[in-house]
Parts: sequence; structure tokens; C-alpha cells
Amino acid sequence: MKRLLLKTAAAAVTIGAVASYTLPSSLSASAEWKRVTYIGDLNDDSKFNVADLVILTKYVLGSSGLPDTGVYDMDNAYYLTGKREEITSLGQDAIKSGVKYFQLADMNQDGVIDTFDLVAMRQLVINNDTAQLVYRWYANEVIPPDYIDAPIYDLYGSMPSQGDARIAVFSVDFSDCKYEYKASTDEVEKALFADADENSKLYPLESVAAFYERSSKGAINLSGKAFEYTAQHPISFYEGDKFHVALIDEVINAFDPQIDFNDYDADKDGTIDSIMIIVPSSASKEYWWSTSGGYGGNKSIKHDGLKLGHVIVGNRNIEGKNNYSSFCCTYSHEMGHCMGLPDYYLYNRDDFQGMHGSAGFELMDDAAGDFGAASKLMLGWYREGQVSVFDSSAGEQTFTLYNSETDNGNCVIIPRGDLADKYRSEFFIIEYTSLDNNNLRLKDYWWKSTGSGVRVYHVEATQNNNRTYPSWKYASGNNEETNNDEGIRFIRLVNEGDDKTDNFFHDGSVINSSTKGYMWYAPDGSISIDSGTSISVKKGEDDTYIVTIKAN
Repeated sequence: MKRLLLKTAAAAVTIGAVASYTLPSSLSASAEWKRVTYIGDLNDDSKFNVADLVILTKYVLGSSGLPDTGVYDMDNAYYLTGKREEITSLGQDAIKSGVKYFQLADMNQDGVIDTFDLVAMRQLVINNDTAQLVYRWYANEVIPPDYIDAPIYDLYGSMPSQGDARIAVFSVDFSDCKYEYKASTDEVEKALFADADENSKLYPLESVAAFYERSSKGAINLSGKAFEYTAQHPISFYEGDKFHVALIDEVINAFDPQIDFNDYDADKDGTIDSIMIIVPSSASKEYWWSTSGGYGGNKSIKHDGLKLGHVIVGNRNIEGKNNYSSFCCTYSHEMGHCMGLPDYYLYNRDDFQGMHGSAGFELMDDAAGDFGAASKLMLGWYREGQVSVFDSSAGEQTFTLYNSETDNGNCVIIPRGDLADKYRSEFFIIEYTSLDNNNLRLKDYWWKSTGSGVRVYHVEATQNNNRTYPSWKYASGNNEETNNDEGIRFIRLVNEGDDKTDNFFHDGSVINSSTKGYMWYAPDGSISIDSGTSISVKKGEDDTYIVTIKAN
């Protein structure tokens, strides 16, 4: 990358006037644009904060130059700033006026880097505002279409399900409770955040981040840092509080002087995405069974100006060098809660599984296998065009289902009447899933039936009416709404069976009112209202299934 601006004692350097710019009609499709960075991100860390302000201050004062990473060459590409629907600057036409490079330090886009840019950046940092985004259209590169909006985003979770997500992880031991195998911070970070590696012996659980990257089709980029801490008291001091407030407060306060928690608010919403506290596996399951939820302490307390979001606490450990598959499964499940998903398993039952049979695996149920279609829909892990909705007025419609364990994976929704905004209503959702990629390890469950085919979920995603605590009305364990999980539930599996049952639908299958569970909920919570539709399943070509839905 060429350096645009050389170190100089001058406080203002002209880089060329920005010409007015009209985007060619051939490039107007929003799906062709890809976010590059923020204006003002001078250290290339995909964030805009005080670190960038320090760099610009030193430059304006003449004590140092600007890094090459803040310079963008506009040859063979189109750039714009601001919102994609409000194009305000930079493009190929600007090059004709002498602007060949674009400098992120030019905050006010006037072609000069000077004290005015420094003032503009300082105001944004002080007010904790976000600078304009920079988008690029690559002339010779196909950019995948945008992801759907994440319907889950404004609900209970604090960790973003799209874009960057950051987690601070603390391995905590006690004077009377130590780790049997003490994983180093490097090992913890490897298990949680290492890059994808399909050649790893642990694949697809080579890391939580890699698992999430595949499941989300690249929608989420999970990262973080691990720390170690020894608690001030014996472990019994912290037991008896299911919210673990005393331990959480102690750990956060201990690290507050050395950690900038703004680094763990990737979506810049004023809330720390998530923190994780891992304790030794010998800690009592009664108090330390892996769990996650909103912080249960004084919510008015802030750290570096941020509220504390979801907290994961658990005694699932890395068991040895490169032995952490169960660790990844457990904390992948808990991070699902941090993004806002409920448990799919049932509470206070001898048989806790919410869904059984070969089609019953779901990470939010038994912490095995991949996220299913309902989860991916809510998390925004489908791209535009990968979610189809059956229109009953059409009488009959045919859809092609692609393998959920590939980037082409898609789903079809059959709504009950009108589909509510953000899918917060009752519907069936259909997908074709297999034993590929993130589901590969299901083959290890030799005592259960596993396989591939079409499965149908019955979802009731209505939101409760609590404005201060928005969540799913029919989440597992909500005794009043779910009748102790006997009535309406957030998710059920159509064609439910036992663990030995192949309850996928295959070539030639027909799903109708005679199929177990393929009916709508009645007011009393029973599954007894005719769905008004039938589904026929046919094996397609090139790893697809064809489903034809017909209104009765």
C-alpha cells in the first residue's frame, strides 16, 4: 500500500478536492457493496475509538506520520461513504479530479487533514458516536448478497449475532478448588477463537468461532481474549447464588484497571457483548453447571461506560492438550443464549430433551450438532433469498431445499395466517439437513439414530409483553405460559419419535394432518387445529430436496 501523506511539521496537507459523484446505474444494487471500515479507523482494528484519536493528534502536532493502513487506492474500485442508500462521496469520477487515494484521517472529507479533522474525531470519540462507514464495490469480484436482518437482535441477548462479537474469558480457580488440567490462556483462546481448520482432528469443533462461522455462513466473527484469576475466597463463599453476582463483580472489578471493556462491545450498543467465567470441573454441579443469562447484580454500574451484558459461568473444562470437543459444544450452546435464543430442552424432567429421533439434534436442545433452521432464522444467518414463505392464496407452491450444512442452505416457512413482523408468531419451518460439516460428529452418537433428510419444526415465536425484559413468551420452563412444558412451546419437532426413530422425511414422504405434530396450537395449548396444508417431499438433484406445499 502506498503512503499518501509523508511525515511533516505542517498541520494541514492537501490530498485533493473530492468531486461530486453519481454512482453508475449498473452498480446501484446494494448487494454488490461490501463494508470496508470506518472513517477514522487509523490503526486498522475495525474499530473507531480513542486509539485512533491518539494517532491523529500526533500527526497534527507533527510528531509522527499516518499509517499506510489508513490509505485506500481507488483504482479499479468504487468507494462511497455513509449509508449505501445515501451516497455522498468518492468514486472513479473523483480520480479524474486528481483524487487517487482516499485517507481515513480526512474526517470531514474536505481533502485536507488538519485540526478540523482532529476536532471532528475528538467530538465523535467523546460522544461515543460511530464514524461513517466506508463501503467498496469490487469491479472484478462477486460479493455475496446481504444477510437478512436478525429478528432476535432487540430481544433478550447482548451478544450480536451478525458482524463482530467479542468475549472476555476468565479462567478462575479457588484456594480449595483447582483445575485437574490447567489449560493456558493460549489453549483457551485456541479452543474458543481459532480459525477454521477442516483438517483438524477435532473438526467441526476445532473452535467455537470456526463452528459459528460455518453455521452462520460467515455472518458472525467471534473473537476475544482469555485471562486467569484466583478468587479471594474459598469456593463455598460464592455458592448459593444462582446468578453468581459476587464472583462476577469480583472478577470484573479486579480486571477493570487493565482491560478496556470498550474492546468487548463490538456492536457499539453500550453493552459488553458477553463475558465468560470458567471454573474447575470439580466445582459442584449444583452451583456451577454451565449456564448463561443477563447479569443479576446492580445494573446501574458501568465499566468503562458500558453496561454488563450476558454472562456465561460454567465448570465445563478443556480436558487436556487438544482435548476440548465437549468444551466447544457446551459453550457454543451457552453463547446461543447470549445472542438471545432460549433453551429447547425441557426443564425439571427426567427426559429433558425437547426433540427426539434422528431429526431431533439441535445445539440449543442437547448441545449436539448444528443450529437448526429456526435458530438460524432468528439469528439472521440466512442471506436474502434463502428464506421463502408459502402463500396459501397460491394454492400450491414448489420449493427447492439446499443442504443446511452448506452456504446455500435455505428454509421454507408456512405461516399460520399472516406472518408477524420479525417472525414473532406461529409457523412451520422446513429445512434439509445432513451429517456434513457442523453435523459431522453426530455420527459418534452410536446409540441414537442419525441421518439426513427433510425436517419440519413447529415454532411459536411470540414475544412477551414485558417492555423491560423482552423475551420469548413460550420459552422452555415458563410454567405459566407453557403449562410446565406440556402446552405451547417455542419449538417442537413435527413427526417426533424416540431416539431410535428415523423421523426425517425422505423421497416420497407426505406430511399432512395424520403426521404427528403437524397441526396448529389450540387455545388450551393442545396441538389440535388442522394446519390447512400438506407437504410432499421428493429427492432432487445435486444434493437437494423438492417440497411441494398445497393448501387444503
